[in-house]
Amino acid sequence: MADLKTYLNVPFAQKDEAKALGAKWDPANKKWYVPGGLDAALFTKWQLSPGKSEVSATPIKPSTLKSTSTQNTGTGVITLPADKNFVAYDSDTPPWD
Repeated sequence: MADLKTYLNVPFAQKDEAKALGAKWDPANKKWYVPGGLDAALFTKWQLSPGKSEVSATPIKPSTLKSTSTQNTGTGVITLPADKNFVAYDSDTPPWD
């Protein structure tokens, strides 16, 4: 029987702290986990909330724009710009005319 893994939600900035406590990296799932045999109570600040997916189904690419909200279109997630006066330029007609 394979060892039981408890997956964690460890921010990149805290990976060294989790690793020092004994957490391991799962490259296939790209998640940190507590290997079987370790006390999971040491990792409570990184444990996933009940009902949350352990692995994100949709990869999110970082954007150069800061966003204030997102919109789910059914085919993916669209990041909306933070500037409420933003006008997208479609290269046909300049928005400033």
